[in-house]
Amino acid sequence: MLPKDYRLKKRSAFTATYKTGKTLHKDGITVFIGKEKPNEYPTKIGFVVSKKIHKRAVKRNRIKRLMRESYRLLIKEGAVSDKYISLIFVASSKLLNMNFKEVDNAMRKLVYKL
Repeated sequence: MLPKDYRLKKRSAFTATYKTGKTLHKDGITVFIGKEKPNEYPTKIGFVVSKKIHKRAVKRNRIKRLMRESYRLLIKEGAVSDKYISLIFVASSKLLNMNFKEVDNAMRKLVYKL
């Protein structure tokens, strides 16, 4: 689980991040990029899996867990820069059939592009 300092919680924060309009796509994951900031505090992260992806919450939560764990490992390795205020990772239906290694590779590619 991500530490509390890294979690994006408020609806207004999600809305503000979506409105910036900056996005990147890779292997079924889209990342919405918030505004740039000074390196005073860590980047807030949100993970979204729509009901359109799968109607069962178990499947949606599994995808979110895989993405969260991958991002947590990237933080641990020091591969993540605190350049932005917030990031939102949005999953597509491609992730339903992926294992952790495939999701991790997609997350790494996205984070390195940032």
